[in-house]
Amino acid sequence: MSHAGASTAAPRRKGRGLLGFLRDLVVIVVVAFLISFLLKTFLVRSFYIPSGSMMHTLEVQDKILVNQLVPQPFGVSRGDVVVFKDPGGWLNLATVPDPSPVEKVLQAIGLAADTSAEYVVKRVIGIGGDHVVCCDAEGRVTVNDAPLDEPYAVIPEGETRASAIDFDVVVPEHSVWVMGDNRYSSKDSRYNQDQPGRGFVSEDEIVGRAFLINWPLSRLSWIGSYPEVFAEVPDPETTPVEHGAE
Repeated sequence: MSHAGASTAAPRRKGRGLLGFLRDLVVIVVVAFLISFLLKTFLVRSFYIPSGSMMHTLEVQDKILVNQLVPQPFGVSRGDVVVFKDPGGWLNLATVPDPSPVEKVLQAIGLAADTSAEYVVKRVIGIGGDHVVCCDAEGRVTVNDAPLDEPYAVIPEGETRASAIDFDVVVPEHSVWVMGDNRYSSKDSRYNQDQPGRGFVSEDEIVGRAFLINWPLSRLSWIGSYPEVFAEVPDPETTPVEHGAE
């Protein structure tokens, strides 16, 4: 009797063990998806780079992680690479392929990079109150009269200026002036001054600051903000009064 009882108990324990394992697996998967969704919603989001406007900081087909705590509660700084929603008229909507249904689901929960055609990635050159000009006698951009030596800017061979066009702007409060690192191939603030936003990007439109290239693995690296480039830029309020008007 005791021998028979032992033989029937073993399969039951195995059955309960399998069910318990499956239950735990489902719980782990659901929790993982929930955490991923919350991270995507509140903290970190992934984006796909479809163009070469930020070369060589970002290359075509790079995937990046974006810190959504910028600009709120942490402010945006000069030199930050930011992702923002198209203020209107900045993008060629035909450049990004439509994701598959599976990709859309993974994007919604934060497990795939966002490939939608409504976001732009550029570098912040001026923040609210800054007087941004191009170019000085040496072809450099100046911010509040301080010239910038920009190691990240890609200038074609034979060109000596940081921008092919001149501009002279004062950035409104709670807005930024942005430029692509690939200076002669970037439809950025300079080329959108005829749009309703006059080329400025409201902080409300900023999704966050790009901080990491996470794919392909061969390009895994932090995305620099180059604070040393802007170290000598004075605060806007120290700029002469005549620079405060557009």
